Amino acid sequence: MTTTINAEPAAAPPSVMRRLVGELAKFGIVGIVGLVVQFGTLPLMLDVLPATRATMASTGIAIATNYIGYRYWVYRDADKKTRSREIALFLLFSGIGLVIQTGMVYALTGMTGMNGKTAVMAFNLVGIAIATLFRFWSYRTWVFRAVPAADPALAALPEPPR
Repeated sequence: MTTTINAEPAAAPPSVMRRLVGELAKFGIVGIVGLVVQFGTLPLMLDVLPATRATMASTGIAIATNYIGYRYWVYRDADKKTRSREIALFLLFSGIGLVIQTGMVYALTGMTGMNGKTAVMAFNLVGIAIATLFRFWSYRTWVFRAVPAADPALAALPEPPR
């Protein structure tokens, strides 16, 4: 009896740097969508709320939008067994990012005395830039933990009978 062995070489896993660049690109795309949502709602909020509250409200809407993108696209392979923990941590770290972002708006409007729509939106952009660094680190480190990759040697074994 002759046994045929699959001679195809196993695909090499992508390098860490390559995966990080891909993750950063996806994170950035979701972030741009959130930015569009936020800058679409912020001027409307500024018509009825003070600068810091308007920033908080528009950021809250963007955070909800971004969660969908992060969960179902960027970090779709994250451990789904801990969804309630994930949501709680996402809200915690998003809240910290919100404080960073709104704090920048509060500080810059207070320091400059400029609180018109254009100034608030520019100051908000500064806050978003700083808060984004924190959010990227915290989401990938604590919120959307990836399921460990299976050992390639184990993947080559046949499925056990059910």
